[in-house]
Amino acid sequence: MDAQQLSQVEALCETLYTGASSTDNGKQISRSEAQNRLLSLQSSADYIPQCQYILDNSSSQYARLVASNSLTELITKHWNNFTVPQRIDIRNYVLGYLANQGPSLQDFCVVSLIKLVCRITKLGWFDDPTHRELADDVTKFLQATVDHCILGLKILNQLVDELNIPTTGRTLMQHRKTSVSFRDVCLFKVFQLGLTTLKQLQTRAIATNPRQEAILGEQSLSLTVRCLSFDFIGTNPDESTEDIGTIQAPSTWRNVLQDPSTIELLLHFYSETTPPRSSKAMEAIILLCSVRRSLFPTDKDRAAFLGRLMTGIRELLSNKTGLTHPDNYHEFCRLLGRLKANYQLSELVKADGYIEWLELASGFTVQSVQNWQYCTNSIHYLLALWGRLVAAVPYVRPETGVQGHLQALEEQVLTVNKSYVESMLDSVEGVIESDGSLDDPLEDDGSLKEQLDRLPVIIRFQYEPIANIILSKFDNLLAQYQEILGHIGTISTENAPGDIPKRVAIIEGQLTWLTYIIGTVVGGHSWSSAHMGDGEETIDASLSRRALQLAQIVDYRLTSSNGVGRTDSKLEKAILYYCQNFRRVYMFMWDQVSNSGTTSGALSVVGIMTAKLESAPSTKQKVYERMFEHLGMGDHTTVANLIVTKVGNNLKFWPEDNDIVSNTLDLLLDMAGGYSSSKLLLTLDTVKFLARHHTEDHFPFLAVPGNARHRTTFHATLARLLLSPNGEEKLGITFEQFLEPIITTMTQLEAFAPTELRNEAARRPLVGIFRDLRGIASSLHNRRTYCMLFDILHPRHLPLLAKVADSWHDQNEVIFSLLKFMNEFCHNKANRVNFDQSSPNGILLFRATSDVVCAFGRRLLASPLPSSDETDIYKKRYKSMALALNVLNSALGGNYVCFGVFELYNDPALENALDVALQLILSIPLDDVIAYPKLSKAYYAFVEILFRNHLKNVLNLDTNVLMQLMTTVHEGLQASDATLSSLCANTIDHLSTFYFENGSKDKEEVHNLNKHLNAQPNLFSSLTTTLFNLLLFGAPQNHWAVMRPMLSLMLASESSFTSYKEHLLSSQTPEKRQLLNEAFSKLLQDVQRSLDSANRDRFTQKLTAFRVATRAFLTI
Repeated sequence: MDAQQLSQVEALCETLYTGASSTDNGKQISRSEAQNRLLSLQSSADYIPQCQYILDNSSSQYARLVASNSLTELITKHWNNFTVPQRIDIRNYVLGYLANQGPSLQDFCVVSLIKLVCRITKLGWFDDPTHRELADDVTKFLQATVDHCILGLKILNQLVDELNIPTTGRTLMQHRKTSVSFRDVCLFKVFQLGLTTLKQLQTRAIATNPRQEAILGEQSLSLTVRCLSFDFIGTNPDESTEDIGTIQAPSTWRNVLQDPSTIELLLHFYSETTPPRSSKAMEAIILLCSVRRSLFPTDKDRAAFLGRLMTGIRELLSNKTGLTHPDNYHEFCRLLGRLKANYQLSELVKADGYIEWLELASGFTVQSVQNWQYCTNSIHYLLALWGRLVAAVPYVRPETGVQGHLQALEEQVLTVNKSYVESMLDSVEGVIESDGSLDDPLEDDGSLKEQLDRLPVIIRFQYEPIANIILSKFDNLLAQYQEILGHIGTISTENAPGDIPKRVAIIEGQLTWLTYIIGTVVGGHSWSSAHMGDGEETIDASLSRRALQLAQIVDYRLTSSNGVGRTDSKLEKAILYYCQNFRRVYMFMWDQVSNSGTTSGALSVVGIMTAKLESAPSTKQKVYERMFEHLGMGDHTTVANLIVTKVGNNLKFWPEDNDIVSNTLDLLLDMAGGYSSSKLLLTLDTVKFLARHHTEDHFPFLAVPGNARHRTTFHATLARLLLSPNGEEKLGITFEQFLEPIITTMTQLEAFAPTELRNEAARRPLVGIFRDLRGIASSLHNRRTYCMLFDILHPRHLPLLAKVADSWHDQNEVIFSLLKFMNEFCHNKANRVNFDQSSPNGILLFRATSDVVCAFGRRLLASPLPSSDETDIYKKRYKSMALALNVLNSALGGNYVCFGVFELYNDPALENALDVALQLILSIPLDDVIAYPKLSKAYYAFVEILFRNHLKNVLNLDTNVLMQLMTTVHEGLQASDATLSSLCANTIDHLSTFYFENGSKDKEEVHNLNKHLNAQPNLFSSLTTTLFNLLLFGAPQNHWAVMRPMLSLMLASESSFTSYKEHLLSSQTPEKRQLLNEAFSKLLQDVQRSLDSANRDRFTQKLTAFRVATRAFLTI
């Protein structure tokens, strides 16, 4: 590279990062083009000198960034190309560059160069002791100027990250080997360097200005956190969670971690600094308190450590140190939540000042929930603390630890619970008064769920007093609500006079909170033997009575006003939440309790079991019956009918609210999915009404376009109930009668001429019936029920489907609903599509499927192609195409059709379907196939089935067409998605297996394949090269996929394998050539010329060993 080329690179970098204009021979260069040109620096190891030239001679920070990034990629990709001395030279060059130029570089350049030196250190860790001495080399940075000290800390931070996080392209075994060695050799030294720098900052041993002091503090604390959160034992923790597991620090760290000065140092930085330093210090304290129990030699040492920790927490709570900062506050809440997770309650109660700590923690929690608007995302950590304390009480003896600790805990839990309930109720008025400036916590679904999940354990600890508080507030609010509703009457709340709308909004918001709390507490009822005798079911009954009374009041107003008097949607969701929890806990024993009241005169097994059940009801049954007795609203059937009536009214009067309709249908679906609750539903009049009147006239939500997918869920649920054992008998309706509204609509549409069918008046009914039929078809899980639907639709109504596909091919809503129904209808799940041996139904089903796919495909192919700059081409063309391919895939792979019949009797259905599908996939540009995941999966699944079951048709194609298919398969094989590469590998395996097993036979298919291979003699060799390159150099997730066709491909074309082997050997040095030859010999040893399963499995194992062995020395 010379000065002119350097200036061109600098201009391209400016264009890429700043958008500055640059030209090449008078032509303007775009950002994307500049990026592509600069990426060429990463294409070959030959560009390493050019990158070094850029670093040495360029004054552009962006050019230096590109050079360092390119070096990192090149060295990672071509690591085996360098000798050990060369690797050390590159490392020393980068370290020297950082030492000389680092302080003057921009941060992004520094980060990139540090990443490069750390990557070299990781990859060369076992090559030479020099690489393992990086921490010692960085010590020189720490002892130089302040700017160099900052650089050194940044290097150490990146080094810990690099050695802790797996690198793409390296096996997990290689990563763990390096990581463990780094842990044993270097990590503790790095940790001590971080702590030493913190002590120097504390004692002012380093002369710095305020900016440098802040950076040094932040880098040192970050280093401490990184070292403590290192994956010491290879558990690969999930980084997406905030929860911290136990820190498995080595025993050699004991003295430092146990030293009182360590935690005092971190507490000092928390107290004396501001975020991000203070929050980082608190994060380090959290990690420190999470160290494993066995690190401490004795329980006394662990107790002393806990005592220091609790003393520090008490001081912070007493002085409220740093808690005005949101970041500090959040981390401190995490610390409190973590404390009980790592220490047992029996240890906490023995600690000095436990009662004071408990009171301070209670006061902090109370203050936090009272100021909920500032800490919504932190409250659940505090609730987790109290939940863990309460859950551990049964395992601690009352005499353990400080006297009266149990009474103190009961008192503080009561205070926390009471404060939480009152604060959440008060929040409603605050949100309404703020006029939108405050976020409503009821609308923050994530935070609300986190809090509700933790409440049951806490509230049930002091259940009766807390329940009395809830009941008192609920009764008061319910009385006010009824009084106001009596004044309003049947008019809507918004049209009420005066301040009534505001008062109603406040009361409904508070009732919403109480209903959520009741729902989560009732849902926390435990059926374990340890809790069943406590009588908590009577408290559940008292709370449930209020929630159900509220549901009745809301429903009564809703129905009496014909939907005008609707309550707040959040209250409706809360009632549904309660019903869902009640269903889960108290609707699973209906059949047992019902049977216990029956008598049987027959001396049968059932009669004897019933008699035993009647004479001696189980504890669960007693609890169940006692609950409904105290509920005072009738037996379980009455309560279930109330809930299902609520479901029906929601579907009737909330048609346009997507969330309420969705939650309501989820509740109904869950009730229908339970063994006992589904039996109970079959006895209810409301369910019978739903089964008989599932039309838009009775349930307007079915007419709302946005609820199209809810139609599917609704009909799937009703069909599941109807087709359950004795479902038709109990509901008093047959499957044919249930389908009657749908069939009536289909009959009306069938009478339309094609021009009339393409009418706006027909569009909505078509979408509706296909959505409904899809839901019904999804509930057919056996041969009997599937045949019931098939017999109704065939032969009269199936022809309508092809007519619709022809008329509405370009209207997404209609064609999507049709094709999704067809995909469900053709899908042979649980072997449900299983007709009698003498039945032609499988063939007739495929004919109907073929007619639909052909009608749609031909019209789509005849329509003009969208322009190349079309922004929404997927929705307008490719989505429907993918659905059509999925329909055909389900039919072709369903194993319910003997496809040879079609050719035997000159039936064109199969030929037409395959021809249209091939035309569809050949019309898609390769870039688009790869760009859209759903399209690519349907595309490659069809190609795989084609090669698996219809290879004769494939080999009859023109060579150009076949090669186009193989080109896309070749590209798909290299896709990052393992599913795609697996489908493509199977496709190749089908072709090569056929050629190996039939190559010498006199068959038409073999002649056709030979003709194609003569026209394209490099087909097998290119596939062999790609497969071996993927195995040796590709991403790990593709290995299993690419190994599948290797044996069949090698046996089908041994010359291709031999030429690849020779090519690979020629690219290596003489020493490595010998190693590679040995690896190939081991690979081929004991491999037979057979494709039986045992031979395939043996060869696959050998391929895995071959890959591991060769990657250690192979150069690209």
